[in-house]
Amino acid sequence: MSETAAAGADGFEPDEHVRFARYRRAFADVAPEDAAALAARVLTDPDRPMASCAVCEYLDRRAAELLTDPGFPAWRRELAGVVATDAFTARRLRNWALLRATALDEPWEEEQLLAAENWLQGRLAEESSDRATLGLLAGNGRTRRTRNIANSRLRQLR
Repeated sequence: MSETAAAGADGFEPDEHVRFARYRRAFADVAPEDAAALAARVLTDPDRPMASCAVCEYLDRRAAELLTDPGFPAWRRELAGVVATDAFTARRLRNWALLRATALDEPWEEEQLLAAENWLQGRLAEESSDRATLGLLAGNGRTRRTRNIANSRLRQLR
């Protein structure tokens, strides 16, 4: 990713907006086998929130593509080590793993879902047809909107 290194003494372009745009382009073009190395490089950026955002954009796109694909677990394992030092990105990757588990009817823990980010709870409330998932979200979803959607979906399933 030599193009992202530029004029700064620490090897980074001084303007975080320029770096973010370059990171987005790099992630759009990266070969799957090089993505973990790119994510590791981006997460060394001195602007941690911006770096996390750039990596999360990639994670969101790639996880959605691989959600039910047999390659998801290997991809997740590879990225988990890279993002472990960044709490926000690591949590996002765990949330995608939970979404996969619910999509494939694999085992998951209630505590995982209750600790999940709002976007995941909301998505499951809107898309899941699993009564256990919807019941848990209807009673314990983090936001009123999530609880209402889950309740409504439960009523539709009856």
